[in-house]
Amino acid sequence: MSEKVKVPTVGESISEVTIATWLKKDGDRVEMDEVIAELESDKATFELPSPKTGVLKIVKQEGDTVPIGEVICEIDTDAKGAAKAEAPKEAAKAAAAAPTASAAPKATGEVKEMKVPAVGESITEVTISTWLKKDGDFVSLDEVIAEVESDKATFELPAEAQGILKIVAKEGTTLPIGGLICKIEVAEGSPQPSSSKSPVSTASGSTPAGDTSYAAGHPSPAAGKILAEKGISSGQVSGTGVGGRITKEDAMNAQASQQKSPEAAAPAPAQQGMREETREKMSSMRRTIAKRLVAVKNETAMLTTFNEVDMKPVMDLRSRYKDKFKEKYGVGLGFMSFFTKAVCVALQEFPAVNSYIDGNEAVYHNYCDISIAVSTPRGLVVPVIRNAESMSMAEIEKEVVRLATRGRDGKLSIEEMTGGTFSITNGGVFGSMLSTPILNPPQSAILGMHNIVQRPIALNGEVVIRPIMYLALSYDHRIVDGKESVSFLVKVKELLEDPGRLILGV
Repeated sequence: MSEKVKVPTVGESISEVTIATWLKKDGDRVEMDEVIAELESDKATFELPSPKTGVLKIVKQEGDTVPIGEVICEIDTDAKGAAKAEAPKEAAKAAAAAPTASAAPKATGEVKEMKVPAVGESITEVTISTWLKKDGDFVSLDEVIAEVESDKATFELPAEAQGILKIVAKEGTTLPIGGLICKIEVAEGSPQPSSSKSPVSTASGSTPAGDTSYAAGHPSPAAGKILAEKGISSGQVSGTGVGGRITKEDAMNAQASQQKSPEAAAPAPAQQGMREETREKMSSMRRTIAKRLVAVKNETAMLTTFNEVDMKPVMDLRSRYKDKFKEKYGVGLGFMSFFTKAVCVALQEFPAVNSYIDGNEAVYHNYCDISIAVSTPRGLVVPVIRNAESMSMAEIEKEVVRLATRGRDGKLSIEEMTGGTFSITNGGVFGSMLSTPILNPPQSAILGMHNIVQRPIALNGEVVIRPIMYLALSYDHRIVDGKESVSFLVKVKELLEDPGRLILGV
């Protein structure tokens, strides 16, 4: 008898899926409920279990796009070896169940509803990125069961009770803060681990040739997403997870080895005359960022004002003291500490630039929490330097290095990226001459730094060559007037062109 396996219904708006990976080969024997393939929709990646024990006959190949309900493969339950597999399998199940029946978890009747937690004052919704547990799995208290993404970061969702997981929101679903994610049927006790993971090897004392774990060399959905963003194939990464599966940590650590041999990762030059297009699905984080950036443009009266700064005084001071500074404080003296200090002084003089709109009210701050834009392999993140107005130059430089390192390693917490009152972004490190930075809601202003270029300027009636940087201040005109924005930027310019005022506080 042949069991036809069809593409299951995976969501109301999903009409087709793509076969990402066959984890078993055509003609392989498969067990009931064994995962045989990974399927992808436009919203998520999910696993396809075998409904029967038998011999696999593949109908659709990897990369094929298959409509919901169409046959993807067949399981021949009458094939030689398939029927024999049932007996030892059932026997092993019975043997495993007998000694542990008394240790089975006992339902209490209580149901714990897990809702989206508040993860930051400016975050109103999150997307379910990856379920690390399946519907019906037993989960322990505080065990990580899912990965959830906002436009700022990815964070883990721990179980709030022990029991049976009932998934409510599927992968790819976007939920508001407080939305229902899943339920846990609370249970006492815990399931006993099976004495054997492979019934066939228990019965025969050996493992059949070729019956290796399907997980070996395959990334988890979260790891696969990171590898795709880095342009690294799963074959270049060693998996440390169960059965050799590539974990999220393996994918994060793959960057270092990739950088050591750039020649291996460089694509072969295209043949002359070839015209190619490549399509890649946007990550959930990238889609959310895109949606929020459009919202900022539509919901604020954003304007940008510009000025230029002669960086020679700062560069001379930095050259004179950078060696002693590093020797004393253990960190380099960069430009960010000068700009952060100058911004803090100007914010205290022009408090509207350090405010935000909340409904019909304007909220002002007597402190300066400065958000700094950091480029990471997964996109732009904006960690916050808390109370920057009370920090020394050395303290600011140390905090910049710490936050930038954590950002590039993917270790920033939600708390480290929320609550900023003003942002600084430095497009100059990528060679930008001039730009109009976009606001970081709910903040009302952001300062854009750019590259430093030797330009001729008029100074004391003479034309001289000086290192000039263009500055751009984008602001929400609903709360910041033109006079305040221009005066703020002029104040920053004056402080940078006379850095002694920053040190003396005048």
